[in-house]
This record gives sequence, C-alpha cells and structure tokens, in this order.
Amino acid sequence: MTQQSVVSLDNVTVVRSGTQVLEGIDWVIEPGQRWVLFGANGSGKTTLMEVVSTYLFPTHGTVEVFGDRLGAVDVREIRPRIGFVGSVPSSLVRKHFRALDIVVTGRHASFVATRWHHYRDEDWEFARECLRSVHAEDLADREFGTMSLGEQKRILIARSLVTRPELLLLDEPGSGLDLGARERLVESLAALAKDAGSPPAVLVTHHVEEIPPGYGHILMLSGGRVVAAGPIDRVLTDRALSEAFDMHLQLERLGDRWRAWSPQSPSD
Repeated sequence: MTQQSVVSLDNVTVVRSGTQVLEGIDWVIEPGQRWVLFGANGSGKTTLMEVVSTYLFPTHGTVEVFGDRLGAVDVREIRPRIGFVGSVPSSLVRKHFRALDIVVTGRHASFVATRWHHYRDEDWEFARECLRSVHAEDLADREFGTMSLGEQKRILIARSLVTRPELLLLDEPGSGLDLGARERLVESLAALAKDAGSPPAVLVTHHVEEIPPGYGHILMLSGGRVVAAGPIDRVLTDRALSEAFDMHLQLERLGDRWRAWSPQSPSD
C-alpha cells in the first residue's frame, strides 16, 4: 500500500501586496525524508515555510499536509502535529528555567513553570530522551540564560520533539552561531537524522556548510521559483548553486559535508 505524503504542494503561488513572492511551487515530502530548503535571502524560503506550517494559505495552487487540503480542514487540528523551531520561541523562554523544564513544558506548548501542569514520570523520561537525541543531555539541569546560543537552540529542538511531531520544521537554526557552535549543531542534527524514530524534517539554510549528514533531499529557490529539487547528491551542483545566488560559485564535497566558495578572478 502506498504511503501518504507528508506534504504536497501543487503549483503554489503567493502574492503579497501586489508582489509575487512564490511562483508555481511543486513539492512533495514523503515519510522518512529530510529536506534542505535552500536559497539566498529574499528567495522565498520564509514564505514557503509559512505555507508548509499552515500559517499562510497560497494565492493560487493547492497544499496538502498529512493528506488534508488547506481550505478544507481546520488547521488547528494540523498544527499540533508539526514541530517548529524558529527565532521567536527563544525570546519567550524565561532565562532562569532549567533545560529539562523547558523541554517537558513543550508537551503543553507553554513557557510557564512546570507546576502549572501535571507531568508523569514518563513525560520527564521522554524529555530526557529528547535531550539525548540532540546531544544535550548534559545540559538538563542548566539554566537557559547560562547557555550559549548554540546550546539554547539544541534545547529548543529537543522541546519541539517532546510532542512526537509528524513533521519537524527547522528555520535557520544555525543563524548567529560561531563556527564551533554551528558544528555542534550540525552534529546534533545528523545524530537526530540517524534515529529511526525521528520525524521527516525540513531544514532552512543559505549555507551549504550547515547541511547535516542524513538530509538526503534539497529544494533550491531563487526569486520565488524552484531552481532545482530532488536528491541532494544529484541536485546540488555548481550550476544550481550559482543560479540560486546569481553569481559564479564552486562546490566541493568533503566526505558527507559540503563547502562552497567564489573563485578568485585571475590576476593581471
């Protein structure tokens, strides 16, 4: 029996204030797949994430999430099934909360103290499992405000997993991180991708160096249009990367990671 797609977009176009932000997007995310949503700033990545997360309806085209078509279903039934990690949640966390409390309160989508809800022993143990899944178990008793930005982002990813989401959306988790913190985050996401129980995922980035091992598909945007989409080993090329950024770029594969650069002009 054929499995139902997690997300299916057909000819999706979004117009905002008279400006076309996305044009003719076709995209299917199948169970078990992990995608990179890639492109330069202003390419339409954020708008596309709003569509996939059900917070924005397209101007034209159809969107199905978990088999339900937007416009024909109450999206409040869909949203709890999606784990989302973006820039906003970290601003809501009280700095004196310890990491384990922040993760377990994700079960109720709240940022209040744990005394306001009842948690069973199994809830606490699963919260610890979520921390372990992103290599953050040693941070369980640390206060959020004492952590580095990279550590905080790993805690928020663990928090998004505590509801056992059926789709995980990671909106530029590497933004603002230094090299060491970025590499630790990539390692955590790679470990999560290896976990057979982890959900299908979409990682938004504009740096090929941030693509973790285990993310096998990529959708590349430029000017609101798809430049290339499909298996990353086939689709991520010098030509596609150069088109996405409208400049000549070269790409190099280093084991299971990527590196890109702009060739220097020859000297006179």
